[in-house]
Amino acid sequence: MKCQLCSNPATVHLTNIIEGQKKKLHLCQDCAEKQNLIQHDDLNISTILQTVIGQHVGPVSDELARLACPECGIKYMEFRSEGRLGCPHDYTAFRTALEALVQRIHRGGRHVGKVPRLFKENQHWQAEVVRLRRQLRTAVETEAYEEAARLRDLLRHKEARHESG
Repeated sequence: MKCQLCSNPATVHLTNIIEGQKKKLHLCQDCAEKQNLIQHDDLNISTILQTVIGQHVGPVSDELARLACPECGIKYMEFRSEGRLGCPHDYTAFRTALEALVQRIHRGGRHVGKVPRLFKENQHWQAEVVRLRRQLRTAVETEAYEEAARLRDLLRHKEARHESG
């Protein structure tokens, strides 16, 4: 499809409904910018996630802002800004916020699917590895290289021992 103002390929497609009449407009990027129909705001996934999560948490967000997972150390506000949890124990630590979010997204709050056979055995190991990786990242960021090397070696040892059975 070509731009309605020039002959370039149309990449912006707008539909306006005015007094029950549908009007479509197909423009190229340059023409849409000249018409001030689009802005150059970058798509910020973190902001979108914060908005979606914030809508479902509501008044308990002040209480949740002080929460941190006892296993991996991730804070609720870090989860809220990144959109990722740190370990399986976060589901317990942030239960209040996550229940509303999971209910909204999945239309249910109870898992009814399959669970891997080794899940229960691996759960503690996974939390420990996540905690160590977080500590390693913090050590590198704070330039505590001796501590980082110790954590790296410990992680390698735990992973190698886990893979060997």
